[in-house]
Amino acid sequence: MRLRHWMAAAALAVVLSGAKCPSLGKSGGKTTATAGAAAAAAAPKSAIPDSADQAIFGMRVVLNDKGIANGVLLSDTAYTFDSNNRLQLHRVNLTFFTSQGIEDGTLVAKAGVYNAALQRLEAWGDVIVNRKDGRRLTTPKLVYDQLRGQIFTDTTFTLVEPSKQVTGIGFESDPKLTLFKCLRACKGVAPVQIPAK
Repeated sequence: MRLRHWMAAAALAVVLSGAKCPSLGKSGGKTTATAGAAAAAAAPKSAIPDSADQAIFGMRVVLNDKGIANGVLLSDTAYTFDSNNRLQLHRVNLTFFTSQGIEDGTLVAKAGVYNAALQRLEAWGDVIVNRKDGRRLTTPKLVYDQLRGQIFTDTTFTLVEPSKQVTGIGFESDPKLTLFKCLRACKGVAPVQIPAK
């Protein structure tokens, strides 16, 4: 029993003595490891992700359909990828316009990705669509396909209209929210006026 205790103590002493010895040598009064760590800490960190082409602050993109502007996409910060064809967005704000150039709705979200080649915006994080006629849509995630003239999601949503409220999982609609199709677990609530006796 004493032999085991003595061997364990000897092994611990060897480990501790090895930990105290700088194995990387000295460099200017400091160990090389310490100098390297200090240099790494002092090195400036890039604000642009490693694979991004560039960062844009205060980005603005006009969305066109056959030469007619039908939307303006704004973002606080955008990172460009794939030769500027894909934009990773933070704080998304999209304004919809009619064919006559009149503003008729907005979309806001915490983040998103815009693919210029596909003309497609994927937005997520408290997505809210407000239309000028009073319709309001909220969902965690939303896709705006400009070429198809459609917005849709596969997750939960709530659509509030002046006369009713619809909830469900997944929907397809035009951007004006007039041709609206709920896909699953659809529920509607509407006020009912009871006639007086």
